Amino acid sequence: MTEMMTTDVRAIMDRTPFDVSAVADLRELLNRDPSRYRTLRDAVTTIRDREKKASPTPEGSLRLGVGEVLLGRYAAGLDNLKRAGEQGMALYFQGLAYENLQKYQEAADAFGQSAKLGYDAKNSELRRAGALRRLGQLDEANGKSEEGASKIAEAKKLLAGLEKTVGSSAEYHFQRGAILAAEGELELASAELEKALSLDRDHNGALFELAYINDLYGNDDAAVDFYKRCTERPPVPLAAWINLGVLYEDEMKFRDAEQCYRHVLEYEPNHPRARLFVKDCQASKGMYYDEEAEKGYTVLKQLLEIPVTDFELSVRSRNCLRKMNIRTLGDLTRTTEAALLASKNFGETSLSEIKEMMRSKGVRLGMALEGPERGGHGGDPRNEPAQEVSPELQAMLNKPISELSLSVRARKCMSKLNLQTVGDLAKRSGDDLLECKNFGVTSLNEVRDKLSALGLKLKND
Repeated sequence: MTEMMTTDVRAIMDRTPFDVSAVADLRELLNRDPSRYRTLRDAVTTIRDREKKASPTPEGSLRLGVGEVLLGRYAAGLDNLKRAGEQGMALYFQGLAYENLQKYQEAADAFGQSAKLGYDAKNSELRRAGALRRLGQLDEANGKSEEGASKIAEAKKLLAGLEKTVGSSAEYHFQRGAILAAEGELELASAELEKALSLDRDHNGALFELAYINDLYGNDDAAVDFYKRCTERPPVPLAAWINLGVLYEDEMKFRDAEQCYRHVLEYEPNHPRARLFVKDCQASKGMYYDEEAEKGYTVLKQLLEIPVTDFELSVRSRNCLRKMNIRTLGDLTRTTEAALLASKNFGETSLSEIKEMMRSKGVRLGMALEGPERGGHGGDPRNEPAQEVSPELQAMLNKPISELSLSVRARKCMSKLNLQTVGDLAKRSGDDLLECKNFGVTSLNEVRDKLSALGLKLKND
């Protein structure tokens, strides 16, 4: 079943025509199984590599742009979508990207153009109403009361005109609830937002607004719950991470708060509030001792240190794990399905066996690598974040692997292991790479030479 779903994600991204139906199927699949976002990342990488080999096409740029926006990479998504031309889908997803980057005038314009071109016109108009409402709120916050009221009135007029056709949709109830919240009618707003969630339990906008309303009322536990649900599926509003971090700080959970702010910095490295809050958290961690959190970290640390030899695995699985130097349950949480399947003589049967063993212990493959998207532990739970590096070195580590100009065989290994940046590659050892099918000593030496030219090395070299 897992393999079929993985194939479906790739097939949808390559479907012709790539239209509103294809995007709807893709979103349904991702909502049903959020772990498929990893497959979407791989599919986007494959399309990007394909586009680089030939001349970029508007169709390829559209697929890339949609994929990047769904992954929460809004700036990269915009770059590709602008190259896709005046297409309704391209403009709609430009609107989503602008909206999440808090460029609401640009978002409203993009949604308006999308509606005129007939791409999911009703939903485009609903989104346009949302962008106008946010723009009005910004104007009012900046002392432009008349301009703000005018934009909110325009948003209300748009919604009124859409009530008969889409009045039973989750997006409609969300937009109505958001306008009521902007006008201070918080109880009525909550009722509308709850209706939205009854129609779509994972509607990020409704979850965020309900979290914010509960935050205003001082219902911190409910607010945290709604914010956490809001962050479970990309694309996640960056404000959700910020607000959740602030609530964690109020509870003196500084590690959790810092992790929230670092999620923001993954997508927007120069975000001023996130950078400031990270420093505050680091200072605060030295002032408070969270006994409950320490107990939790100790228990998890002990669990992750259990040797894989303590479990009843098949000979093939044990041999594969030994070759990959995977010794503990913690090592498995830092390993992906793709990395295991890329290993010689390792197949779906062995993968299912290991996943079932990990499920019985309440952990999963790749858990420690999923911090930016799913709230993973980011490695050893007691490890402190890496020390700051120079901007020059960080820029080098952030370079895409494609800039190394590797051979086809080496590139395929990078793709199978889901290594996207030079920094990802530098964290791997030579033995890790040699475990990948069809990757030999020649390819390994090629990788070492490329890294050496940048003054870098593989792990343990």
